[in-house]
Amino acid sequence: MSASFTAVLRALARGYPWPVDASDELERALGFVGSDLDAASVVRGGYVAGVLAALVGTVAALSIPLAPTTVPLVAAALGLGVTHAVHAAPGALASARRTAALGDAPDLVGRAVLRMHVEPAAERAAAFAAGTDDGPLARSLAGHVRRAHGAPGSGLGSFADEWGDEFPALRRALHLVDAAADAPSGERGRTLDRAMTAVTRGTRDRMAEFGARIQGPATGIYAFGVLLPLALVAVLPAARVAGVPVTVDALLLVYDVALPCGLLAASAWLFVRRPVAFPPPSVPRSHPDVPDRPWRSLAAGLGAGVGSAALAGLVAPAWTPPLVGVAVGVGVALLVRYRPIAAVRDHARAVEADLVDALYLVGRRVSEGTAVETAVERAAAEVDGETGETFATAASRQRQLRVGVERAFLGDHGALADVPSPRARGTATLLGLASEEGAPAGRALVSMADHLADLQALERECRNDLARVTGTLASTATTFGPLVAGATVALAAGMGGDAGGAAATGLGGGSTGAGSSATGVPPLPTAELGLVVGIYVCLLAVVLTVLSTGLRHGLDRALVGHHVGRALPTAVSVYVGSVVAAGIVV
Repeated sequence: MSASFTAVLRALARGYPWPVDASDELERALGFVGSDLDAASVVRGGYVAGVLAALVGTVAALSIPLAPTTVPLVAAALGLGVTHAVHAAPGALASARRTAALGDAPDLVGRAVLRMHVEPAAERAAAFAAGTDDGPLARSLAGHVRRAHGAPGSGLGSFADEWGDEFPALRRALHLVDAAADAPSGERGRTLDRAMTAVTRGTRDRMAEFGARIQGPATGIYAFGVLLPLALVAVLPAARVAGVPVTVDALLLVYDVALPCGLLAASAWLFVRRPVAFPPPSVPRSHPDVPDRPWRSLAAGLGAGVGSAALAGLVAPAWTPPLVGVAVGVGVALLVRYRPIAAVRDHARAVEADLVDALYLVGRRVSEGTAVETAVERAAAEVDGETGETFATAASRQRQLRVGVERAFLGDHGALADVPSPRARGTATLLGLASEEGAPAGRALVSMADHLADLQALERECRNDLARVTGTLASTATTFGPLVAGATVALAAGMGGDAGGAAATGLGGGSTGAGSSATGVPPLPTAELGLVVGIYVCLLAVVLTVLSTGLRHGLDRALVGHHVGRALPTAVSVYVGSVVAAGIVV
């Protein structure tokens, strides 16, 4: 939880001095996310936030104005919703972090298995699996390893029991790894293979089940959060003719407050039920390829916003420049802010791409008696892409600095020093161990290549299970939703009495009467209607992009920010272009 959110919640909690009951589950969630808040403060803060939200809802409902009987309903719904959101936030955040942590389970088991192939010692395998990553799962294992130091056991068993309820396949796999240390040499390899099979099959089955289970909820989000609201825009003029009191303020409340909040609630419901996630590598702001100059993103966003607003003023209706300027400006600022992190991650993924082939080549040569240092140099010439370049850099560091394999990869100036890939870094550590073991480690390196291939295939299969749902959400956010929204706004303007869609497009043309439609009913102001729906389109682009990205990769700030930065300018451009094009036709 962020420091600002914690400070606000602690301040709100002071406004509720009465005793409250807090659940043990909330206390555990706060502990898991590392918050220094106590559960009682969260409950008190939620109550105060709910009261404040109810007051704000009352003022907003009276200013619209709504019917007197509707005002208490709006205030109560907003107050209860905010209270529940505050109380549920720690649990939802803890669930999201557990999901991201469990995405590391196959890699963690793989690192332990690979270390056992080199040396059958469970204690060292546990320490190696914990020390080659800094994720929540690895940190938890590191704690168990420290507590097991000097006592019977390696820490794998107690760690497996702690996480077993969350992921039974992880418990089974780690118990097999622990048992492999005492297994006869002829059975050890089969036991370790069964451990990898257990965790990969368990992950694959859980993701396949989740992908099938979310088809219905995702369709509901698509139908009731996108299609139906956009279709209703086109019939608003008919509703006014029928006597329904449709006002711009009411549309603002429904389209730009209620619907986005409903979509956020539905997205959170899906997130907390996701079994595992495969988050991208963590890239700190201290990385040398990530400039720490936030003014660059602000300047780029401001410039893009002003330029796009000026262009919209020339070719689009007069109400579009503010909408276009804000959406494009925010999108460009996010892209400039997070693009360097995305580039570092792309490089890390490229280094991992041909790692299997490189390890196989090194393993085969080592098993034939070639030194690991020589095998790495030869593999660099035979492997394409950035993996080959990384191995070539490591071989060069070996010759220039007269260091071993591990330091050539992971030292201060090593080939992987600035590559945030736990998988690649763990591989380099094992190559260093293999250089000490000699030819017997060759078979372990070949097995390592096979296991890495299984892990990469697992990630692809799990993401493919969700591809249909996430692809539909992403295309709806950036293309389909804005396209339909623009056409319906132009159609609504035409039905309201603007001949040739003049009010929608600002391209000229007469109307059937000043300030009234052909039926004598005052039409909805097209500028206000277009802005209300345009804001909804932008919010839709943000929420659906976050949902799509989060389902596939987990809620990573940089990744979500980069995808939202691409979605916002695209969505607003499609929306405004659709308004102009449909207005000409209508």
